Amino acid sequence: MKFTTFELNGVEQYGILDEQAGEIINLSLVVERRENHSLPYTLLEGIQQGDAFIFAVERVIKEMNEEKHKFYVNQDLIKWLSPIPNPIRNIMCVGKNYRDHAIEMGSEADIPEHVMIFTKATTSVTGHLSPVELHSEVTNELDYEGELAVVIGKEGKNISKDEALNHVFGYTILNDVTARDLQKRHKQFFIGKSLDSSCPIGPWIVHHSQLKHPNNLDIMTKVNNEVRQNSNTKHFIFSIEEIISTLSKGMTLQPGDIIATGTPAGVGKGYKPPIFLKKNDVIEITIEGIGTLTNKVQ
Repeated sequence: MKFTTFELNGVEQYGILDEQAGEIINLSLVVERRENHSLPYTLLEGIQQGDAFIFAVERVIKEMNEEKHKFYVNQDLIKWLSPIPNPIRNIMCVGKNYRDHAIEMGSEADIPEHVMIFTKATTSVTGHLSPVELHSEVTNELDYEGELAVVIGKEGKNISKDEALNHVFGYTILNDVTARDLQKRHKQFFIGKSLDSSCPIGPWIVHHSQLKHPNNLDIMTKVNNEVRQNSNTKHFIFSIEEIISTLSKGMTLQPGDIIATGTPAGVGKGYKPPIFLKKNDVIEITIEGIGTLTNKVQ
């Protein structure tokens, strides 16, 4: 199942992609028109319901049968939003989780021994095909970072590695857009990582049942159709299980939490000389089993 949130006629709605038809089943329309549907009003509420939400969606789709087309929405008619447009708290991000990226940003000495965490403000979140602002008034070094993101689906604290994936609702794509000069100037990550529109997420969340091996997925970033990043999550320094376990030590993870797992080598700053984003650049991040997140710099 691929769950998405979108805007249609100015109204926020959510649905599930019918991959065979290439259309979105508008679950918000189901909530509006059908009785006894037991569906929530938003995708975040559904994630918070856990397995009960998945069972409800499966039941509703099965009951639709031939009438399913009545709830279809053409992808060309919607404005894509982040699957969770208003996260419940900051996006949690893992820094330097690929050995080659750690080296391109410094040296062998920069390879971390422990999971390195920073956050992005919730106001930085935007969706697939939405513009990424250049913010030329505050930065001259805007950069891209293609990443696999994990969406927590079950509350937990002090989660063991063996149990970690049982707390995942699904997976999506995240572009950790970064103002490198702000990052360097302020000697921390938050300001340079939190500019408005600097956290595109989407196009959807793939339910964990469809991605059995999240630690072994091809990931590629293109800028203007030129391959910049090309790797696989098997090259993580810290696996998804270890990231979740580490974050949950003494801190409760909640359904709807978003965790970005780090970016591979090939970011703009890693080139010599650096290649930073400019107006009209198109960034495409593709992850195996999920799809492609596309945004244009404006």
